[in-house]
Amino acid sequence: MKLAREQVKGITFFSTQSSDETVLFEIAPQTIDDLFCHHFQTDQLLVVRGSMVVVCLQNRQYHYISMSDRIPQVVKIPAGVPHLVINLSSQPCWVINALIRHGVFHPKDYQPLKKPFPLDMEQVETLLNECKQAEY
Repeated sequence: MKLAREQVKGITFFSTQSSDETVLFEIAPQTIDDLFCHHFQTDQLLVVRGSMVVVCLQNRQYHYISMSDRIPQVVKIPAGVPHLVINLSSQPCWVINALIRHGVFHPKDYQPLKKPFPLDMEQVETLLNECKQAEY
């Protein structure tokens, strides 16, 4: 799900596949998002301020990905993969999503899904603590 980064002459580039729409959104402090599944879009996420954990549900397992402005990376979430984001810090997290549309916008893509089992909040907290300690 992660995209590679390229470094040239001391400059690191993070590129996404060309997108149909690019949005900047804020994840408020102490937020555990609902689980969503977009059937007609691929998300390409980059944290530009703060930190968060992206949780993807695949093969009846949650997969946890820490994201931070201290460790820049682009995370690509394909259409059809249920996912959510978590920000347990006291600061907002700002994220760019260079999304790819695979069809007409559908409101059902933004209706929350029921979580099939509880999240591993210990793992989330561990990942967020690692983000706090990370250096560029």
